[in-house]
Amino acid sequence: MTQIAKALLVDDRRQNLTALEAILQGLPVQSVAVESGEAALKQLLVDDFAVILLDAQMPDMDGFETASHIKRRERTRHVPIIFLTAADRDAQLALRGYQVGAVDYLTKPFDPWVLRAKVSVFVELWVKTRQLATQSDLVRERDNQWRRLTDAVDEATTLLRSDDSEARDRAVRMLEQARWGNTA
Repeated sequence: MTQIAKALLVDDRRQNLTALEAILQGLPVQSVAVESGEAALKQLLVDDFAVILLDAQMPDMDGFETASHIKRRERTRHVPIIFLTAADRDAQLALRGYQVGAVDYLTKPFDPWVLRAKVSVFVELWVKTRQLATQSDLVRERDNQWRRLTDAVDEATTLLRSDDSEARDRAVRMLEQARWGNTA
């Protein structure tokens, strides 16, 4: 089951969300747009995201406070956050963004191709991480199968060395089961 990467878009202005969705169109990512920090935190409870595009300046809970909450949660602390803001190139705001865990801070107007490239990198990393997790699970299961098989062979070897014919018969049955992967 291949899960598609998602990007969480957070901005209090609908027209900005529409613009972000248009910028990301054609990338292998599903956009999920919300209009507040509170809505973003709720969305993060039910979905996994490859990247978050977060407006720094929003009413009620601003982007910095939202990012702070995101980075405190075990489930979401590793999701990369790219801040987007209309504020002037205020170094203090950018520094504040990085301090709360952002991986990047872009001021508007920004080059849409640069944003697409950045999102693409995080989507690719997300996909590769999922693939590695799947492969790790497969390796772990094969290790467990190998361990069960080795244990069965060791036990059967001990039984075969016995003078007891029932024990040797049991050993043969164990080896036959192990051959067909029926070790428990």
